[in-house]
Amino acid sequence: MQRCGWANLNEPLYVAYHDEEWGNPCHDDQKLFEMLLLEGAQAGLSWITILKKRDNYRAAFDGFDAVKIAQYDEAKIAELMANPGIIRNKLKVNAFILNARTYLKMQAEFGSFDRYIWSFVGGKPKVNAWKSLKEVPPETEDSRVMSKDLLKRGFKFVGPTICYAFMQATGMVNDHTTDCFRYSAVRD
Repeated sequence: MQRCGWANLNEPLYVAYHDEEWGNPCHDDQKLFEMLLLEGAQAGLSWITILKKRDNYRAAFDGFDAVKIAQYDEAKIAELMANPGIIRNKLKVNAFILNARTYLKMQAEFGSFDRYIWSFVGGKPKVNAWKSLKEVPPETEDSRVMSKDLLKRGFKFVGPTICYAFMQATGMVNDHTTDCFRYSAVRD
C-alpha cells in the first residue's frame, strides 16, 4: 500500500495517524481546537514528538475543554510545568490558555469555530495534486491570511506554517500525494 513519504513505516503511531486521521475533513469544534493547540505545541519540534504525547496533553489539559482551560490559574500552570508528559514550555502553556479564551470568543461571535476556520478555504477542502513531498509548500496564501487573522484576534503560536500544518491535518486541504492510497479516499 502506497503512503505519503512522511508516514514513517517504522513508527506504527505515525502510520495510524496518516491512515486514519490526517487529511480527513474535520468540522468538530473541540477537535479543531485540539489540533490548533497541538500544532502550536509542535513549533520547533517534530510532529511525532507531539503525537507520542497527545494522550498526555489530553489528560493534562482536561480533554481540551476550552471552558476549563480558559480558567487555569498560576497553580494549574505550575502543575503543567511540572508534568513530564507534555512539552514544558511556559510560552506554549500560556498560549494554550490565551488561545482557549480567544477560541470561546470566536465561538460566540461566529456560532462555531468550525464556521470561522473553514471560511479560509470557502467551506470545503482544497484538493491539491502533489506528486511528491518536495512539491508541498510549507505555507500558502490561505495559511498566511488565516495566521494574520488569528494573530489579530489574540491567538498565539499560529504562524503561517503552523496554520498550514493545521489545515492539512484537519482536511481543509488534501495534501496526500497523488500516489497515496488516502488521496482519493479523502476526496470521496
